[in-house]
Amino acid sequence: MKKLAIIFLTTITGLTSAFAGNPDRAGSAGAGHLLVNPWARTSGSAGAGMASINGIEATFLNPAGLAFTRKTELVFTNTQYLVGTGIKLNAFGFGQKVGESGALGLSVTNMNFGDLDITTEALPEGGIGTFSPTYTNIALSYAKGFSNSIYGGLTVRMISEAIYNAKAQGFTFDAGIRYVTGEKDNVRFGIALRNVGPPMRYRGDGLSTAANVASNGTQLTVEQRSDKYEMPSLVNVGFAYDFLFNDKMKLTTDASFTSNSFTKDQFGLGAQFGFRERFFLRAGYMFDRGGEDDARTTVYTGPTAGATVQIPVGANETNIGLDYSYRVTNPFGGVHSIGVHIAL
Repeated sequence: MKKLAIIFLTTITGLTSAFAGNPDRAGSAGAGHLLVNPWARTSGSAGAGMASINGIEATFLNPAGLAFTRKTELVFTNTQYLVGTGIKLNAFGFGQKVGESGALGLSVTNMNFGDLDITTEALPEGGIGTFSPTYTNIALSYAKGFSNSIYGGLTVRMISEAIYNAKAQGFTFDAGIRYVTGEKDNVRFGIALRNVGPPMRYRGDGLSTAANVASNGTQLTVEQRSDKYEMPSLVNVGFAYDFLFNDKMKLTTDASFTSNSFTKDQFGLGAQFGFRERFFLRAGYMFDRGGEDDARTTVYTGPTAGATVQIPVGANETNIGLDYSYRVTNPFGGVHSIGVHIAL
């Protein structure tokens, strides 16, 4: 009962903080790529599975789920983001069980915008070459089971954003807990605090301007400083319940609430149907709190779907899974993610 009381009080505290979001600040934070889910399995259920997802993919929603890594896990995912824009995401994750109840995780996510024309005040139409902006974050996570019911995790994320002749670097922290209960551990609660860190600022030669002094022809270089921008911090609260039909079929239902510090609060619903731990179908729906369509602050318009086919290989219980998910957006042509999941 003490453990349950602690989880209950923690969740209430988190919810109190969560409803303090300020939609009037939408667009005033930076590092928005930290809000883009790079993984195929979790995005197939609209990211609502923060209380149920296990392994390295859990580090995006709730690092406590990393504690359920069975042995060794490798994940590779490619995402065609907002089809029609040319933006791509590539993500790699590695998870390793440590000791009886701990696990370490390493993930690398890179967002590439393709080649863009270099323009200047003198040449606004370009023609002098191209550059490729890249956003990268590297995350190191650790999670541990403190009992059969309580699990916790922490992530430190290094961030780099680079455009032509200017870049910004920073770091953030994620922390989360999960509480598992029920006769067959089929009830789960989770809460996570994500993207908490100091402000970032762009620096580089791109913020310098050369000018001539009209009186004597002397050339001066003026260096400007970009303003700092905040991290897109948020609180994520989730619930999951497993319907265990028999030893071959299971339906996991998920619900989540997300409060972004710089935009509207969001609600998510998701479900995953699994058959013999080999075939999985997912669906989800995400919507803004009190946001009509003409006042949306996100391109995501609701439904998502996904599937996984998992094949056992060899006699040592190695599984290779192929994952796919699709997220509807308006505008643009949606988000496609395809990944390979290897559990050793």
